[in-house]
Amino acid sequence: MLGYICTLLISMVPIIELRGAIPVAVFTFHLNYVEAFLISFIGNILPVYFIVKFIRPIFDLLGKIKFFRIIIDWISEKATKKIAENPKLKTATLFAIYLFVAIPLPGTGAWTGSLIANFLDLEPKKAVPPIVAGVFTAGIIILILTAIANGGINYLFTHM
Repeated sequence: MLGYICTLLISMVPIIELRGAIPVAVFTFHLNYVEAFLISFIGNILPVYFIVKFIRPIFDLLGKIKFFRIIIDWISEKATKKIAENPKLKTATLFAIYLFVAIPLPGTGAWTGSLIANFLDLEPKKAVPPIVAGVFTAGIIILILTAIANGGINYLFTHM
């Protein structure tokens, strides 16, 4: 039971997300691949709606502090300007968010995708599906890489 809870919690941590939770679940907690994937997927998508929906008031609160206001304004302005400059980007925004989240690299997960959706003022009902699809895709990729690594490690230990 501890392995399930730890996997769920690890998958909810920004930057680490399910990209780190799946290998930890398989190698450390010895969960099978399906369990590792499902628990990591659920944990990774749990915060998505809340980030997309409620991060703006947190930004508004932090925006009262000059240091944070400068950062938030800069990021907001940059994102808004890019979308305004390119009408094709407006129509491809949801697909771009999906691709961004689906790439299994640190910093490209559900948390960052949710923040981007919020900066672009996307409604949760539009933003959440591509983010969830991206998490699913990244999870499958990480699951395959974990299985390859696990097979490779097992091979090395049995042939030493």
